[in-house]
Amino acid sequence: MAPRTLAPRAPAHRPLARATRALALLILAVGGALFAGAGPAAAHAALTGSDPAQGTVVDKAPTQVSLTFSEQVSATSDGLRVLDPKGKRVDTGKPSNTGGATYAVPLHTGLPDGTYTVTYQVVSADSHPVAGAFTFSIGAPSATSVSAETRAAGGGVVGWLYGFGRYVSYAGFTVLVGGAAFVLACWQRGTGVRAVQRLVVGGWVALTAATLFLLLLRGSYTGSGAVGDIFDLGLLGDVLQTKTGAALVSRLLLLAAAALFIAVLFGAYDKREDEEKRDLTFGLAVGGTVVAAGLAASWAMAEHASAGIQPGIAMPVDIVHLLAVAAWLGGLCTLLVGLYRGDTPPGATAVRRFSRLAFGSVAALVLTGVYQSWRQLGSWSAFTGTRYGQLLLVKIALVAVLVGIAWFSRRWTARMVEAAAAAAASAAAKARARKGSPAARAGAVKETATAGKAGAKGTKENPKESRNGGQGKGGGKAGGGTGSGDAKASGADKGSGDAKRAAQLARQRAAVDAARQKQRRDADPDRLGLRRSVLAEAGVAVVLLAVTTVLTSTEPGRTEQDAKAAAASSSSAATGASGALTLDMAFDTGGTDGKGVVSIDLDPARSGANEMHVYVTRPNGRAFDVPEVKVAFTLESEDVGPLPVSPDHITTGHWSASGVQLPLAGEWKVAVTVRTSDIDQVTVSKNAQIG
Repeated sequence: MAPRTLAPRAPAHRPLARATRALALLILAVGGALFAGAGPAAAHAALTGSDPAQGTVVDKAPTQVSLTFSEQVSATSDGLRVLDPKGKRVDTGKPSNTGGATYAVPLHTGLPDGTYTVTYQVVSADSHPVAGAFTFSIGAPSATSVSAETRAAGGGVVGWLYGFGRYVSYAGFTVLVGGAAFVLACWQRGTGVRAVQRLVVGGWVALTAATLFLLLLRGSYTGSGAVGDIFDLGLLGDVLQTKTGAALVSRLLLLAAAALFIAVLFGAYDKREDEEKRDLTFGLAVGGTVVAAGLAASWAMAEHASAGIQPGIAMPVDIVHLLAVAAWLGGLCTLLVGLYRGDTPPGATAVRRFSRLAFGSVAALVLTGVYQSWRQLGSWSAFTGTRYGQLLLVKIALVAVLVGIAWFSRRWTARMVEAAAAAAASAAAKARARKGSPAARAGAVKETATAGKAGAKGTKENPKESRNGGQGKGGGKAGGGTGSGDAKASGADKGSGDAKRAAQLARQRAAVDAARQKQRRDADPDRLGLRRSVLAEAGVAVVLLAVTTVLTSTEPGRTEQDAKAAAASSSSAATGASGALTLDMAFDTGGTDGKGVVSIDLDPARSGANEMHVYVTRPNGRAFDVPEVKVAFTLESEDVGPLPVSPDHITTGHWSASGVQLPLAGEWKVAVTVRTSDIDQVTVSKNAQIG
């Protein structure tokens, strides 16, 4: 009788494959959306002042141009350039640090009058590029062929690729460290699960590939931003001399040690018995912690933690923060993979251990996160007034959602533990009952005897099957005089067919067993609920990791606010140096009530945009609300003007105009026309030095 063919069931690993594909799509979608929507990398350092100041007109040519930043920066020989009106470089030598965070470049002597453009491209202490440009004039402003608009630092295709590489490196670190910590501290049997092995090794491969990728991109990212410069070996050599290059090389060396750790964890450690594993667990835990801390330090020593206030405290705190993130989110991904495995999913004990590990990680995240928030923001207003603060609010909200979902996971975990404890107690009670009851032992003997009689009866009903392979007399007669070679061939064919049928039956039984095991696993409501909540946690974790990556490349709120305050102070100082201009002119239109005084306030009274206020008063000082006031500016030496301005009436005796453009510095004639009636008006004027 031919064996009954069973319909093959879906392999147990398909839910894992579907979940993995879904998470991969989520990672790509979230990463792409964030990095596409994010602008160029915001710098930690910001330009807070310059000499000559931006937009000023100096009487004689300076010997150097100096720039002051909010923190230390590194500049190449082309990092600071000064261009004349025709676009020719007039700076000589390399930029030099003249004290603090001020950098200067010398200029050629005898520079002619005109407008000069200063461009700068430097790298801040926390590894982010900073670029910008401004103008100043010697003698008088002039036309210039140089555009003051520069390429945004860290932008373009190279900037997007660099940001994506950073995201992959963070994800690889999280999976590598968190996965290894999960199997070592919570689920030691997981070292033999192939999917877990692939997950951790995949994290190592992702981190290694991303680190090499960042090394290649770094020179173009902080320089020209051109795709063609990615494979420039000269730029790569320059990168290796920087702090960021040293951090990336150190990460690669530590990854070699991590590869050895993985080989031992999934090799010699997995092959040991449970009792032998205890001796090796402590050594692996110490060695793995050292390697993981070193990998985390490769970020702390080159990014936000290494610059700003209290770097000696900030870097260790940043290392603890990164390790806590990896232990929580990486362990979560490993738990998800284990729960979706059909053969040996993590038991209640492993899930309970991870629950404790995750709770400790969240506590560490909260403590270190509070310190980092204070350090990077400095004030409550920075939460909403800076991009860093806004992203931090999004991150805090995602962590709150993640903790909320984790609360449900802890409930499912508690139910699993209770169910496992109840099952263990029931099994122990049955074992004690069978061991101690004579009736139970007699029943077992009776069952064995019954089974023996049933087997004998089956042999009696099928005597042919009890014979030795049909080699009796009947077998010889059936041969009908054929040779022994034909008999052997027939036996070989029969043996081959039996082997094929046996293999087919084995595959079918394995599929049926796997399907039944999956059915039993899915029938457990506690385990099913835990799988769903952990999957939801992993989805939120993907988004959280992407937001964190963008956050680490954003200018901290404290620095942004300090830079704005310094720029405002510098602008106020420059305005004070020029001084607001006030002109008082008496007028008499000749008609009734036609006498008065008109006052012009011009601020900052220099070339460029100015704020103008006009006040008209009677001879006794009271406000005089005349029907119309007009102002005109003329620079007779340059044959510029008159430039008419019609101010807006604000209140009685007060007119105002903003954005009054005076293109050149010099002695301007300011003429004011006052009309006191339909036919009575007069124009008065005064000369004043502006700019």
